[in-house]
Amino acid sequence: MEEIARIWDKYDEDYVQKVLTSAEDINQYAFTFYHDVAEIYDCITRVKNPERNPSGFSRDDAPILGLLTRMWKLFKQTLRFYEENNAEFISVFERPLIEASVIATYLMRTDAEVIQDYRLCSYKDRLRILRDLESGSRFFDTKAGKRLLVSVRQKLEQEGVDPDSFAAQKRNRWRLQGKSFFDIFAEVITPDLYPCTYGMMSDSIHGSWNESMDFSLHRNDDGTFLSYPFFAPADIRYVTPTISFTNVPFRMWLDRVEINDEYLVKAVEWIDKFNTTLYMKFDEVYDDHQPVG
Repeated sequence: MEEIARIWDKYDEDYVQKVLTSAEDINQYAFTFYHDVAEIYDCITRVKNPERNPSGFSRDDAPILGLLTRMWKLFKQTLRFYEENNAEFISVFERPLIEASVIATYLMRTDAEVIQDYRLCSYKDRLRILRDLESGSRFFDTKAGKRLLVSVRQKLEQEGVDPDSFAAQKRNRWRLQGKSFFDIFAEVITPDLYPCTYGMMSDSIHGSWNESMDFSLHRNDDGTFLSYPFFAPADIRYVTPTISFTNVPFRMWLDRVEINDEYLVKAVEWIDKFNTTLYMKFDEVYDDHQPVG
């Protein structure tokens, strides 16, 4: 893993503090850092301890690994929109990124029973497909319907369950341990951060009046509105707080699956440290009340 060491050798905290004095310089430096973080996350999901996991990961580990893999993919897509200076759709990727981070962290704080519950909760709509079949839906006479049905039945068989195995999930209204995502977020992070992160990001998914005013409308001096046909510029500073969410589960994963590679362990610690340095530098360079663009 010496290639990981070569990544962090590119960065010098003194250089950031003393040499990078303009917003343009710090933004470019930050982009390089964020891309390297994504590559380190990608790398972490590809390694395993051959003594603990000679072939692959069990069903108790695999859901977490799946979330971590989803995270670095979403992170890379988020960075692509920042590079395109298009703020409008960043939250479409950033919101599920935060959700995956929170759920992965929550699962690694629990036990095999909770992880099984997480897996079984994902079958809610797939069981509905089986009910639609029993009710005589003509969709299952089509090739697409038959393919979907085969997929659902195969997954249930691999899970070792049948349609009667979901009493607990139905009782909990298909919520993980009967908890809303807000409950889990508050437990893993803090309830104070929910509205200004995951909560507000829902506007980009579902649309809202506030989202339209931010991105799709221009307000005239007389209080009327016109269409705003351009994409709003992105503020790269928001990536640094996002990393404060994402780094935790990757660090926990290394401990969970007993990956003791010194370069990977130090890399995750380094990400936290350098990310803090960037945050402080952004705070110094930018006017607190002046948005980018």
